[in-house]
Amino acid sequence: MRKIILCLALGSGLLAARAAEPGKPISVKVVIVTTFEVGADTGDKPGEFQYWVEREKLTESIKVPGMTHPVLTNGQGVLGVVSGTTARCGNQIMALGLDPRFDLTKAYWVINGIAGVDPADASLGSAAWSRYVIDGDVAYEIDSREADPKWPYAIIAIGAKQPNEIPKNEGWEPDAMSYELNPALVARAFALSKDVPLVDTPEMQAYRATYVGFPNARKPPFVLYGDSFGSCRYWHGVTLTQWANDWTKLWTKGQGNFVMSDMEDQGIASALTILTKMGRVDFQRLLVLRTGSNYCMPAPQQGVVNSMQAEYAGYLPSLESAYRVGSVVVHDIVKNWDAEYAAGVK
Repeated sequence: MRKIILCLALGSGLLAARAAEPGKPISVKVVIVTTFEVGADTGDKPGEFQYWVEREKLTESIKVPGMTHPVLTNGQGVLGVVSGTTARCGNQIMALGLDPRFDLTKAYWVINGIAGVDPADASLGSAAWSRYVIDGDVAYEIDSREADPKWPYAIIAIGAKQPNEIPKNEGWEPDAMSYELNPALVARAFALSKDVPLVDTPEMQAYRATYVGFPNARKPPFVLYGDSFGSCRYWHGVTLTQWANDWTKLWTKGQGNFVMSDMEDQGIASALTILTKMGRVDFQRLLVLRTGSNYCMPAPQQGVVNSMQAEYAGYLPSLESAYRVGSVVVHDIVKNWDAEYAAGVK
């Protein structure tokens, strides 16, 4: 038995060694980016990564310096990544992007994670393809109890004087507060996946029924366009949902619509922007798919603290939605690589 185990271990090591053979970078077609896993990668309570590992046969492991979780691959040009949470995940994406063992110049990036969904737009388990990623981190903030009572909230763009005001550019602000994704690529992803059947449960049905006055929140899960709002702080509530909506409109000049709240997409978008300038990746090949595990504000009469601390009725269904919708696009990229994707989608 010990000999069998040893042979299996050596075989696995040889696979990883071949995949990372010096002088022959691995040509990557798709990078699936998840942000967390719970426990093991297979066989227990799933996080964002587990369904991808189990169903896509991501069995070959490659250790990347600077990344806390090994990169997994199925040997068919698909990488699976756990980036870590909050905008700090951008550091790990940079580590992957700079690893010379990978040729990522033509790789498509599919961010695939769960999120808090705006009940004005969609329901638990729904899946939204982003046209924009918004940075919700960089701002002035005053304690709301000390702010001008006429303000809707006490968060202001750096350099501005009041909420919902675009500041003058003084030269030290971030280069970008929103990132527009490739419209043709996003449209293709949506068209491929818009009719994918999504999981619904009695628990989800019961909870969404409490969102009286929010017709989209009460629908069964569906696929839609909806922009990603990334902020390292886990925020919640009616007022901050208004802020996320306003902030999205502010930084997209009215073109964006906040639907999904998360903690990572702004960090990943920033890292990929830098890597694109370095010639390591192509930002025009980025897709962002978020699925609703919870609502980002309470139901009427629920109370914000109770809402924030409640068990997520949509947790497992949102993981299922993320895989079902995302995998349709990943499979299409791999299947039609030469004919439709290698040269880019325009």
